[in-house]
Amino acid sequence: MTETVFRKARIVLAETIHHGDVVVRDGLIAEIGDPGSRDTGLDLDGDWLLPGLVELHTDHLESHYAPRPRVRWNAAVALQAHDAQIAASGITTVFDALRVGMDEDSRLGADDMRLLADAIAAGGERDRLRAEHFVHLRCEVSSSDMMDGFALFEDDPQVRLVSMMDHTPGQRQFTSLEAYQIYYQGKTGMSDEAFAALVQRRQAEAGRWSPGNRRALAEVCRERGIVLASHDDATEAHVEEAVQHGVALAEFPTTVDAARASHHAGLQVLMGAPNIVRGGSHSGNVAARELADAGLLDVLSSDYIPFSLLQSAFLLAETGDNIDLPAAVALVSANPAKATGMTDRGEIAPGKRADLVQVHIDEGVPVVRSVWRQGRRVA
Repeated sequence: MTETVFRKARIVLAETIHHGDVVVRDGLIAEIGDPGSRDTGLDLDGDWLLPGLVELHTDHLESHYAPRPRVRWNAAVALQAHDAQIAASGITTVFDALRVGMDEDSRLGADDMRLLADAIAAGGERDRLRAEHFVHLRCEVSSSDMMDGFALFEDDPQVRLVSMMDHTPGQRQFTSLEAYQIYYQGKTGMSDEAFAALVQRRQAEAGRWSPGNRRALAEVCRERGIVLASHDDATEAHVEEAVQHGVALAEFPTTVDAARASHHAGLQVLMGAPNIVRGGSHSGNVAARELADAGLLDVLSSDYIPFSLLQSAFLLAETGDNIDLPAAVALVSANPAKATGMTDRGEIAPGKRADLVQVHIDEGVPVVRSVWRQGRRVA
């Protein structure tokens, strides 16, 4: 039996903050004691002790694998770099979001995604990774090759979460064609005529492929017991469709109406932590803080900035009207764990995994001092 004692910590529990000690035995939390209950151990000197963070939607791995156009890094090495940044941000469980269903703008293909998934599997098997990694398949349902890409992951046990995405201009994330035109033409320099043709083509492809791909995904996920998520729902009709397909998680709803409908339907509502940190959506959609203030926010995701997960929790607790630190921390630990069926983590409580993060606050900045996964220090 191995035992570690964390002393003199401010421990963030499910509903309160406890000043005291935590005893870990064989990778599990064994006891939560009063200050000075043990004479020896790791002295945290009043730092915060949080449960390890659980990240459900990050495509950050792609930026390490394809850091420049036409550059492909070694997949295993790219994963190591990504994993190190994930762990140093306090994340002990991560769902790496890999896309299937490509269009002409895609820099990567389904084969690249399979290569990255293989690297994740090998890294876990060889104990090279600091965090525990799973796969979240982001499925572009408007794409003709989506199910072909999905087939590359058939029976892959790493796939624990699947999201149905549709980035067709004129709906969901890109409801405003004018805003999308400004964004897209600014990025590509495309002419007005070419842009109009692009919109027409993508809308036609969505009409042809999206309904059938959604049904097929829902069926496969139901058969395999994979948690299903919707993406960028904007209307009550979108939410109704998601419920019919067996969706459990509503990712990045773009309006208050869609978030409220999702919440009332029993779906967990996920928003981006960068949205909290920046004070709003970068694409002009609903602010995550507005949903938090309305009691409509269940889960936060770091999306494209791993450290934003921890930063957003402390920021919400400091500036939010109706949320304290235990509730804010639950958004990045217990709630995402429960949303994906992981009842063994996400909370500092006896019997739970000893996934722990020591955080020191310096001039308002949360500084990760140490991270443990199942009682073993990983950062």
